[in-house]
Amino acid sequence: MSVPGRFERGTDGPRVILVGVDGSPTSLRAAAYAAGLARRQRSRLVAVYVAEPAPPMAGWVPTAQAVVRDATAEVDAELRAEMTHAAAHHGVDVEYRSVHGDPVAEISRVADALPADAVLVGASEQAGHRVIGSVAVRLVRLGRWPVTVVP
Repeated sequence: MSVPGRFERGTDGPRVILVGVDGSPTSLRAAAYAAGLARRQRSRLVAVYVAEPAPPMAGWVPTAQAVVRDATAEVDAELRAEMTHAAAHHGVDVEYRSVHGDPVAEISRVADALPADAVLVGASEQAGHRVIGSVAVRLVRLGRWPVTVVP
């Protein structure tokens, strides 16, 4: 027996799908897949963009932090517009959130707060992530939600 408004694992399909987006081709494919899944399952779709903090060396150059901040704001605005347009194209509503911090920590925080039934992210395209672990691998290792990694 389920209680209205209460989170329940093991239901027929995800009620809340969280997709991490960063503008990379793999994250955009993950967003398209998540939108299709949300449409078919009649799920709530939440797209999360995590702006990472400026690298510590950016403080050494007076204008670098402003450039990083402006670039982050531009990526955020472009992603918001693209997610809204793509969701309308797929016939689903999307809730877009922008947060700052470590991608794994922030995606985990938002997923737990929703609570999300599924998390989708794009596969990392960076070679170094095979050694230190990508966002996707780190989310899978947390083991708190089903994680789909889209190539």
